[in-house]
Amino acid sequence: MSSTSLIAATRHRSPSGATAVQGTFDELGPTLAETTFVVVDLETTGGSPATSAITEIGAVKVRGGVELGEFQTLVNPASRIPAFISVLTGITDAMVADAPSIREVLPAFLEFAGDAVLVAHNARFDVGFLRSAAERQGLPWHEPVVLDTVHLARQLVSRDEVPNHKLGTLAALFSTRTTPDHRALHDARATVDVLHALIGRVGNQGVTTLAELRTFTSRVTPAQRRKRHLADGLPTGPGVYVFRDGHGRALYVGTSHDIRSRVRTYFTASERRSRMAEMVGLAESVTPIVCATRLEAQVRELRLIAQHQPRYNRRSRHPDKVVWVKLTDEPFPRLSLVREVRDDAATYCGPFTSRAAAEDAVAAIHEALPLRRCTTRLGLRPRGTACALAELGRCGAPCTGQQSRDDYAVVVAAARAVLRDDSRHVVGRLEERMARLSADERFEEAVTVRDRLMALVRGARRAQRLDPLAGTREVVAARRVVTGGWEVVCVRHGRLAGTTTTPPGADPMPHIAALRQSAEDVPAPPPGRRAASAEEMELVLRWLEGDDVRLVELDGRWNCPTGGAEGAHARLEPKATAARDFHADAPWPRVPGLPTRTRLGA
Repeated sequence: MSSTSLIAATRHRSPSGATAVQGTFDELGPTLAETTFVVVDLETTGGSPATSAITEIGAVKVRGGVELGEFQTLVNPASRIPAFISVLTGITDAMVADAPSIREVLPAFLEFAGDAVLVAHNARFDVGFLRSAAERQGLPWHEPVVLDTVHLARQLVSRDEVPNHKLGTLAALFSTRTTPDHRALHDARATVDVLHALIGRVGNQGVTTLAELRTFTSRVTPAQRRKRHLADGLPTGPGVYVFRDGHGRALYVGTSHDIRSRVRTYFTASERRSRMAEMVGLAESVTPIVCATRLEAQVRELRLIAQHQPRYNRRSRHPDKVVWVKLTDEPFPRLSLVREVRDDAATYCGPFTSRAAAEDAVAAIHEALPLRRCTTRLGLRPRGTACALAELGRCGAPCTGQQSRDDYAVVVAAARAVLRDDSRHVVGRLEERMARLSADERFEEAVTVRDRLMALVRGARRAQRLDPLAGTREVVAARRVVTGGWEVVCVRHGRLAGTTTTPPGADPMPHIAALRQSAEDVPAPPPGRRAASAEEMELVLRWLEGDDVRLVELDGRWNCPTGGAEGAHARLEPKATAARDFHADAPWPRVPGLPTRTRLGA
């Protein structure tokens, strides 16, 4: 690829290897010592904000272990306090009779809290009441960052230490300075000490920032958490990242618009794949490769997976293991499935995404055309015995001499056309077959024909899209970047040869000329071979076919047949998708906006 688009890869090793680069505090986010917390507790008339009201608010603002202020007030709930609540909290109707209403109290509390992190023991209860009160009073509620000490305690305090995670139980365990007694400010003060004790525990496990504390969970193994330093100093731009083991072998290859942020997620609760936790346990370094464009990152990912075949990548590991449909070159051709394209006179279509898809495509052609299915190579004057298909009228029996070579050539021409450039006849025949089966209420058979039809259309479309691009010597195209400038790619014989971005406001042509000079030299591949995998060419095609892409240079012919599978795909794929989504019994469900009838050759 272009030298303008590649920043040298830097390997970040664990302590067992080279010293990793420490990220700045801005890169890691605010530390816990820098974070302002407002620990809040409410007393209410009941358990639901829909039917109950707040009777008291207590809050303590802290940062770095230092108390910055307190907030406490009773609130008139405008309703009677149930007797059992008064017994529990000690708050009576007489105490709140002259207290301010929530309309007066809530703005003052929101001003006190500001943009601090809200902390509560069972935060869903307290924050739920505050949110509901704000909505009722017509006050803006900007969802704050919330930390729940109950959730945190469940991760850090085992049942061997305490029978439960109630505030009173944790207060006794951590010897808080204030004993909780169901009064808001007292409980908030006790929760502050519980919070600090829990932060002390996660600090022993290397958690030092608010982001790390919020994502802390016991589901993240200590081995995962210890590897967080592998993300330190990684670049923030788009590109590819490679996890490697202690011997430098690739374990996993991925891509992201922000390498550092994506790699960090592997060490948090957001990564829930068990195999990724296993991979992280083996990883000793991460190699970043910064790319100029997202397309380059996607292509590099494919190539690296194919090159290294990392055991934790499940897709794209074997791009060479593909299947093609072949129409043989012999006096009486037939269809077969092959693993490679040879330099011969046969007609090839593919590659198909799976052997099953290729088999369905072959079955679709056999459904529409009386092409022979026997595997015997027939000479110019065959003298064999007719098979059951001939007796059923599904084959012209060229093996017996009943069908001349010229008559059979008409059938072969129709099969070659659907594979190469004109699918209308075969698609029309298959749709008519589906219509007849549906009219006879043979829906299962009709659905089988539909699935075979779609396998044929998808496979032929893929081949008819990739072949022209593979045969084009060079395509240079550009797309305007939202922030200014252009994203430019150079494609040669279907292979991404280079990519770059031009500065905002600058003339793009000198940059494009430099890209063409420095782009990879891709010679025309020998017959039957391609310069890039089908997956890479499909990525490139999706980019080139974008609405905002402009063609800059074209060396060669890049086109698709007008009667090819692209038109059939555009018409049938929405109906096939609807059939899958609606779990329809009929081949085409009756969905508004989708046609249900087609004509032969449409």
